[in-house]
Formats: sequence, structure tokens, C-alpha cells
Amino acid sequence: MRFFTADLHLGHANIIGFCDRPFASVEAMDTALLAGWTDAVGDDDEIWVLGDLAMGRIAESLPPVASLPGRKHLVPGNHDRCWPGNRRVRPQDVQVYVDVGFEIHPGSLEFQLEEYSVVASHFPIAGDSQVEDRFVDHRPDVPAGGWLLHGHVHEKWKANGRQINVGVDVWGFRPVSETMLLGLMRREASG
Repeated sequence: MRFFTADLHLGHANIIGFCDRPFASVEAMDTALLAGWTDAVGDDDEIWVLGDLAMGRIAESLPPVASLPGRKHLVPGNHDRCWPGNRRVRPQDVQVYVDVGFEIHPGSLEFQLEEYSVVASHFPIAGDSQVEDRFVDHRPDVPAGGWLLHGHVHEKWKANGRQINVGVDVWGFRPVSETMLLGLMRREASG
């Protein structure tokens, strides 16, 4: 089974207030996010993180991810220290993600999810967690009739047309399964 998630922001205390997350501290948030991952994802599953895995000191916030289940993939977002658009990317930072078990897929990725053509990216085609769209040069191209799985918008929407936000803020602070996404796509497509 494949699972998708985004915008965990491990180690980022300010995200609690920015997104009105129901946690008393960054430690409580990180514990809940890691527990949600562990409850949802099995050792033989794939987990695709569509950006913004951790903020703060990655040497502190990333190591707990190493013991989490699943084959880990990361499509980096603007806050990831391995994102090609991040001017502060250093080889040793990229290696930290690899060391905790991630295969890194810069940019966007196209695949089939049963009958649907899907693009996975951190960024939506349009929309942002802020008032104006940022990182417009990094927005993905989605073929006509295709779907986009993304993060970046936090709590702004779960589905916006053929854009589906897989961020933790709209999925109960846990990864979402491909089965749940297919159900949402089928409902949206029919109606």
C-alpha cells in the first residue's frame, strides 16, 4: 500500500500557532505526528512525503524518522534542506535525509493511481498557505484530466478541483492511504 503526507514541520514550534494545531508544545506535536505515521504505515508499505518534513535543526528533528515504518520517499518542499530551490542547500544536509532512509525525488513525479494519472509535488498548481502564491516557478504542470497530490497549503483545503492536499493538517495529523485518495478522486470526478 502507498501512503502520502506533507507538511509535518517536525521541530517547528511556530507552525502550531500558524495552523492552529491542537498541540501544547512542539514535543507533543512531533510525538503525535510520529505516532500517526506508525499507526498508519506498515513496514512493507511505501510512504511519500510531499515536502516540508522538518524545520528547525534537522540534526535533531530528522533522526526520529529513521525508525518509522515504510519505504520512505521525499518530494522536497520549500522548507526541506534538500530542496533544489533552497539557496542554503549543502551536501551534508541532503545526506541527513538519506541517512534516515529517504529516497529523494526533486521536483515533481508522475505516476498512475489505478485509473488516474497523478502528479505528486509539494506545490499546488495555484494557491498557498499565505495570501499570495509563492514559488510560482516551481509549480508543477499537470496533464489535462490529471490529478495533483500536493502539500504547501496546510489547512486551506483538502480538495480543490483536481488538486488534493495530502498535508497532515487536513488528514488528522497522519498519512493518507492511496485507497482513501482514490475514494476522494472518484467522488470528486463523479460530482
